[in-house]
Amino acid sequence: MTDRRILARRFETERPRLRAIATQLLGSGADADDAVQERWLRLERADAAGIENLEAWLTTVVSRISLDQLRAPRRKREHSWQVEPWRDEPVAAEADPADLVAQSDQVSVALLVLLETLSPAERIALVLHDVFGQSFDEIADVLDRSPEAARQLASRARRRVRGAEEPARPDRERGRRIVTAWLAAAQDGNIGALLELLDDGAVLRADYGTSTQLVEGAASIAQQAVLSGRLAAHSTPILIDGRPGVAAVMHGRVVSIMAFEIDGDRITGLDVLADPKRLDGLGIDRIVRSDDV
Repeated sequence: MTDRRILARRFETERPRLRAIATQLLGSGADADDAVQERWLRLERADAAGIENLEAWLTTVVSRISLDQLRAPRRKREHSWQVEPWRDEPVAAEADPADLVAQSDQVSVALLVLLETLSPAERIALVLHDVFGQSFDEIADVLDRSPEAARQLASRARRRVRGAEEPARPDRERGRRIVTAWLAAAQDGNIGALLELLDDGAVLRADYGTSTQLVEGAASIAQQAVLSGRLAAHSTPILIDGRPGVAAVMHGRVVSIMAFEIDGDRITGLDVLADPKRLDGLGIDRIVRSDDV
């Protein structure tokens, strides 16, 4: 076995942990995958024989790549495909947002909003220390600052997160009612009921991986929904970036997800993701299964 093959094997062993770090730092599975891929390219160019602690080196590099992405000019935040089980139980009022950061094993929508109130350096310091247990010496190396400065950044980040206002929560009862009515109407082929739910100017956008689709207008979307009635019969409610949504499960696997944009009692937009590669990267099968337990 060549040294290159050994290096590749060690990299693959570290990939899940490094992707978890990048996902927490960047709040996007796609951005995390890009950071991990860039880290592999840097490893290929590096003198591996001179790396004493490969795990620490990889953590530092992926953190620096993430920091560069966080510091880069960012487009206006768009809806993402962050998926959560739909549970209507209220969150305890006394829950400490900083504890959510430390305890979370995935990036929840509420946590993303809180983390976005921090500067890139604060976000790096808080997540690396409180979530992944990195020492302030290691974090200082990532940020090119002193360990004491890294400690102060994490402390300030905790104070800012605790002082942040809780993100506004959608009206889940109304959202659930609309989603349930949509699935029933689509499954039954009830065009009239679908039109009652849709705003006249509603827009559906779909990403199938190899192609995209744009459907405009309530009538066209309703007809599309009837054609997809079989998927509706095998769909379960989820939350997508905090919005009401559904996951269609066929033969034990999620084949598509759809997020609803709702204004009042009408659906104004539908976003569909049916790209198998992107769906696999979101880990939705595990989330849906855990919600069924």
